[in-house]
Amino acid sequence: MWLQKLLVGLFDLELDATCIFCDNQSYIKLSKNSVFHDKSKHIKINYQYIYDMVEKGAVELQYVATDEQVADVLSKVKFEYFRDKLGVVQKDVPRKRE
Repeated sequence: MWLQKLLVGLFDLELDATCIFCDNQSYIKLSKNSVFHDKSKHIKINYQYIYDMVEKGAVELQYVATDEQVADVLSKVKFEYFRDKLGVVQKDVPRKRE
């Protein structure tokens, strides 16, 4: 949000909502519902900022399955999965002859 405000201030741009990919469907539903449920009282403070941003249209939450979360690429298993999905092939490095 800070970077978005900076770009708008510097270049007088009108930017689209920032898309945040989330694997929690309940959280996405709560962000679209202005009424807090009894079971969600404990997350009200942490949740309020995102809710406000969604309500203002500055942020859009979009569901992405856990297995498809690109942000998890730093684990070896995820790295290899996404590398293969992108079609990047591991190049064999020739060995030096002795």
